[in-house]
Parts: sequence; C-alpha cells; structure tokens
Amino acid sequence: RFSLPPSLHWLKFMRARARYREFRVMTPWLSLFIAGLLEIGFTTSLKMSEGHTRLAWSAAFLVCVIGSFYFLDQAIRSIPLGTAYAVWTGIGAAGTALVGIFFFKEPATFLRLAFLIMLIGSIVGLKAVSGK
Repeated sequence: RFSLPPSLHWLKFMRARARYREFRVMTPWLSLFIAGLLEIGFTTSLKMSEGHTRLAWSAAFLVCVIGSFYFLDQAIRSIPLGTAYAVWTGIGAAGTALVGIFFFKEPATFLRLAFLIMLIGSIVGLKAVSGK
C-alpha cells in the first residue's frame, strides 16, 4: 500500500481543506435553492388546501412554509440579504407560475413565458455576480 512520505502529509490536509471550502461555499446556495423549492411547495399547497378546508394540504403548507424560512435563514448567513431574497422569491415565482401552467392549466402566453425566461435569467445573473 502506498502512503505519502511524512514531508507531504500537509498535501492531504490541504486537499481536504479545499473540498471543505467548496462545500461551505455551495451550501448557502443549496440552502437557498431548497428554500425556493419549498416556496413553490407552500404556494401550491395553499391552492390545493382550498381555503384551508383540506387538512393534509394545510399541513403540507405549514411544513413547506417553516422549511422554506429555515433554509432561507441558513442562506442569508452567507449570501447578502437582498440577493438571497431576490433569488428566493424569483425561484418561488417562476416555479409557481410553471406549476400553474403545467398542473392547473393556466395560460402559457408568449409574453408570460418571455417574462418567466427573463426572471430565470435574472436569478442566474444574481448568482453569477454575487461573488460567492
């Protein structure tokens, strides 16, 4: 079995440290993405609960709201608040609009789709210029 000579053990440590840094940087954005998905979940659950008359959908709404805010809170510890909020609401708005189109047969007009594409482009742009 091959092992590093004692003079190169620091290399192993540095590689592990680099992997941890990459994970630490991605974790806030992953948390923000999960928060956005849960926002889509709570808006969809709100529609499905029919004025909170269907208990299971009302419970799903509560779980998604709590989860979404938890993950948003995790994300804003590292991502600037304005950027995180814009991305969170953008994911939720775009995702909810797509759920409406695909599952609730809402109209998919050219302008609506064009603005959704611009919204998604804005989210990607915020991520790109955030510097993290």
